[in-house]
Amino acid sequence: MLVAPVSSEQDVFALRRDAKTIAQAVGLDGRDQVRLATALSELGRDLLRPAVMTVVFTVRPEPAALQILLRWNDDRVPSRESLTAVTRLLPQTCYEQAQGTAALTAAGGRIGIDFPIPETAARNLKVHQVRAVLEFGGPASAIDDLQAQTRDLIAALQEAHAQRDELERLNEELTETNAGVMALYAELTVEHKDVVERFGQEHELALTLQRTFLPATLPQPPGTEIAVRYLPAASTTEIGGDFYEAIETKQGLLLAVGDVVGHSLQAAVVMGELRHALRAYAAQDHPPHVLLEHLDHLLGLHQPGWTATVCIVLIEPDNTRLHVANAGHLPPLLLPPDAPARYMRDHGPLLGLRLPQPPAVSHPIAPGSQLLMVTDGLIETRDSNLFDRMELLIGVAETGPKEPDALCTKLLDTFGTEPEDDIIVFAARLNSPGTS
Repeated sequence: MLVAPVSSEQDVFALRRDAKTIAQAVGLDGRDQVRLATALSELGRDLLRPAVMTVVFTVRPEPAALQILLRWNDDRVPSRESLTAVTRLLPQTCYEQAQGTAALTAAGGRIGIDFPIPETAARNLKVHQVRAVLEFGGPASAIDDLQAQTRDLIAALQEAHAQRDELERLNEELTETNAGVMALYAELTVEHKDVVERFGQEHELALTLQRTFLPATLPQPPGTEIAVRYLPAASTTEIGGDFYEAIETKQGLLLAVGDVVGHSLQAAVVMGELRHALRAYAAQDHPPHVLLEHLDHLLGLHQPGWTATVCIVLIEPDNTRLHVANAGHLPPLLLPPDAPARYMRDHGPLLGLRLPQPPAVSHPIAPGSQLLMVTDGLIETRDSNLFDRMELLIGVAETGPKEPDALCTKLLDTFGTEPEDDIIVFAARLNSPGTS
């Protein structure tokens, strides 16, 4: 039995590492290792609180199974979104709340996962060997964990793409088959449906992995309210490279929205690298345009040929002024309380071109102003003019709710039906730090 306490992001990294390590040690195949590690990582991020939650791994000999139990003794509950995603990956997931549940005698809740061990692996299972593997450990840092997740994401999508290619080959053969082999055609149709279903499962896994690249929580500095919405494209063929970030620095609150050009597995991988690099560079207190230059250099060095748009807004601690550095992204929208809304159109070249970025441009902020940052998936469509859609966005935002979370919901209800691209809506309301 292994007991793992979880109360910090580093603990979530360790939980994912241990889950994959023990799954491998008990003989689960590569796909089940990734499913289990991803599910526990998602639950760990969703339920993360300063108060400790424990995760207990137990190997049951008869019938052979790996049992995982998450337990906590406070009022936290898993979000419907996370529980749905995990249940799709692992249907055997069972969530119980303390209230009204005879099995629980204290406040809190628990989630149990019972994962059968293959019969061939169970015959050779040595519990002490599993314990030795866990004690040896795995990746020791967030960067190591990101690299491990990236490898899992690549493996999952490569398998899904291989299955899709095989499906296309089968369809070509079926087209050439004559009426005399209809029995064989019917048999292959059954296999066809199975492959499509498995591809959908792998894509669901890829989307869940992609979500682990995005921030688990948002800061809420005094006088500032922040809300965000992320909505993947309606198409299930590819995943995209949209990302957002919110970081408290010595210079103030840094907000960023970006979009790696392209829709593919590799675009999502590049997105993860840029977002984590941005956090690292921001910790060094660089000005916004210098952050963009560092990201541009990193992109050209490690991902040549790829480009990305990134907009960074640095809000000073007293919420009276902000600084905009924009590398080819849609301009942020500022909505003062007593003046017309306006786009802050200061911008430089997109990342990946090895071109210098102009210095950030400063803008005053009136108390109660709203700031809106979006990716182009919210307003851009194939049959519309982008500038007309930007003006429409101003009209909806000006007449929308003042509270950021409600404003995000309003914009998605207006623009986000059946999106052709990933969507990020990032909204903030900026009052004086002493204002609640």
